[in-house]
Amino acid sequence: MPVDLQALYPRLIHLMLDTVFVVDRDNQIVFVSDACEALLGYRACELIGTPITDYMHPDDLVITRASILRVMNGQSHYDFRNRYIRKDGGIVHILWAACWSDEADARIGVARDVTAQHQAEEELRFLAHHDPLTRLANRAMFNERLDTALAAARHHNQPLALLFIDINDFKDINDNHGHSMGDRVLCTLARRLEGCVGATDTVARMGGDEFTVLLTDYVSPEAIAEQLARILAAMAEPLGAEFAGIDAPSCSIGVARFPDDGNDADMLLRHADGDMYRIKRQRAAAG
Repeated sequence: MPVDLQALYPRLIHLMLDTVFVVDRDNQIVFVSDACEALLGYRACELIGTPITDYMHPDDLVITRASILRVMNGQSHYDFRNRYIRKDGGIVHILWAACWSDEADARIGVARDVTAQHQAEEELRFLAHHDPLTRLANRAMFNERLDTALAAARHHNQPLALLFIDINDFKDINDNHGHSMGDRVLCTLARRLEGCVGATDTVARMGGDEFTVLLTDYVSPEAIAEQLARILAAMAEPLGAEFAGIDAPSCSIGVARFPDDGNDADMLLRHADGDMYRIKRQRAAAG
């Protein structure tokens, strides 16, 4: 017995995990499949007869109207992305395939929720320039910002400062309390460093227990000294009860100033690193 496909089409459409929309020339929703409730939080009966633009993220209206015009002019659009506002106020990222139907005098669109994919892509972009543990800038981003800051400093004949920070005896925390606790300490110290600098400055984790700070608004040795004192005080504050009595580790900070201590990024980093190790040796000698 032959299968009546025409009779099956409505059921098949409502079984789809993606959402099917049919929208007329006036942007009114005339049909939407049952998957819309998972996508936007609305039942089909709540959407039918309302403008589809009511549910679009306002920041995406302009590009979406351009896509609508393209489809209404007979050019199918199979890779368009925009954002919609769910009934609960959340934002959903949608990938669309849409075309115009002369028979229905309406455009037909299939919407796929790609929110998870979008978030994964954003995380990958973030991790390309940030340390995955502390969420600070990583070495690559720091080097980019240092190069940009140096170019601006040369152009405007202005100084800048670079700090190289090493956490003293951090290995003891890992050895005595475990690497998980050591990671928590590093994240706490990272937040403290961020709290010490201005919006135009950059804090980066270079690896292990080493950090760098790029200071662009400190024009005098006195201002840099004040910033060093602020960082040392912040890092020395007690860690809190959740750290099981671990004392806040001290840190050694090396300083390099442009142009006094170097004219390029490599020279400044080497100078700050060397200055930091000089301070560590002094600390060790003092016992």
